[in-house]
Amino acid sequence: MHEKIAQIRSLLSELESDAIQEDNAVKFRAFSGLELPDIICDVVDLLMPELKPYELSFYIHFLRHSIIENGNPYIRVSRRGMQSGVVKSAYAGSTSGGKDADSGVASFKTVQQAIEGLEKIGAIRQEGEPNREGTLYRVRLPEEIEVCQHRRAEQAERPSITATEREADFYNIRENRIKIYERDNYHCTYCGKQLTRFTATLDHITPVSEGGDNSADNLKTACLQCNSRKTARPLGDFLAETDAR
Repeated sequence: MHEKIAQIRSLLSELESDAIQEDNAVKFRAFSGLELPDIICDVVDLLMPELKPYELSFYIHFLRHSIIENGNPYIRVSRRGMQSGVVKSAYAGSTSGGKDADSGVASFKTVQQAIEGLEKIGAIRQEGEPNREGTLYRVRLPEEIEVCQHRRAEQAERPSITATEREADFYNIRENRIKIYERDNYHCTYCGKQLTRFTATLDHITPVSEGGDNSADNLKTACLQCNSRKTARPLGDFLAETDAR
């Protein structure tokens, strides 16, 4: 009886995790290979200085087998399964620490501490309870991680946009879109929701149908929900409706 109850709990946990993954995956738009250089730069410049060596190794492993591989921020892993095949133990090649000189397997404690460190800093987040296949984690990009946001702010103030750039297209050109997202700190300027380069959209303050253009001054970062609700209405009308709620 106890074995059947355990099996039922495991099945329910798996169904719950899969439901969470499916529900959130639809909000994560398709990953573009053109964005990979920007992501790697952010990992190196913003996140890497905050991580210990093992933590960085496991984060890169998580990132490789989630967002980079299939555009999905979720990955299920077994802590014991990550003892080998991810990174060699720091004791590999020596007999110190009670390790075999030829063993490159990281200890379970090392894996556990690295994952806990990533959770603490906000680089990954556990989703649901562990099951026989491992634990489901949500991998977070640097723009979602608070310590990276602070480091970005310390490195430079919000990017200034020159007069020449204001004449450029900040809506259709990917590099320019990123500048608007960074200017707004990857937050929806209407509801304040934390966004990523995958979930952020750009909204025209003055609708194109009313003579608005694609300049930086006429664009705001918005979540999909706020952008959809605003549609082509003037900003003042949308804000008045929001305040009335």
